Amino acid sequence: MGPQLSASIMPLISADHPGVTDLFAVLAYGEISAFYRLGHEAQQSPSLRGKVALAKMAAAEMNHFVTLEHALAERGVDVFDAMAPFVRALDAYHASTDPSTWLESMVKAYVGDGIAADFYREIAAALAPPVAATVRDVLAETVHSQFAVAEVRRSVAANRQERDRLTLWGRRLLGEAITQAQYVMAQRDELTDLVITATGDLNNIAALFDRMQISHAARMAVLGLG
Repeated sequence: MGPQLSASIMPLISADHPGVTDLFAVLAYGEISAFYRLGHEAQQSPSLRGKVALAKMAAAEMNHFVTLEHALAERGVDVFDAMAPFVRALDAYHASTDPSTWLESMVKAYVGDGIAADFYREIAAALAPPVAATVRDVLAETVHSQFAVAEVRRSVAANRQERDRLTLWGRRLLGEAITQAQYVMAQRDELTDLVITATGDLNNIAALFDRMQISHAARMAVLGLG
């Protein structure tokens, strides 16, 4: 991953900034969406080991959702009301990146979710400590995601055609994720203000997206793709 913005030179964003509620809400919908998606994709697994691995990943996503539900409740906000503005954008992303094969679902589970995590982790550097801790907690990569790495690496090692196809799939995930992030910010003024405050200005937001692409390339390399 490229160098992150230094928290020491950025203004610390107050925990009561209205954009924090939006941040928790979009993360919450992302987590509950991942829970349902992983549960569904577990059915595509060619092995019982795969079904169990994705079930464990789904359970971790549900735990993260509950953490955010509690964090919003502490702010006096209902999680379902808070998530509502983000449903259309995130559903559109998942509809446009619906895996057609088991391996595509593995790449999305590891790389696709990592793209969003990179974006939010950089923002977390400027958040008040309790808020930042919540964000980092729900974005923590679980050990179960390493199952996806092993599955993809094993499958593409001796199959150049599969490797090329999944490389293109990974690029598509990146493009769709960045488009979605830009759309969400454009729709929510409070969240946009939080992101701009966290990064400093629009130029730094562009630099953030550049670093996301570098991190994406690193994850693809881990999978044996690219």
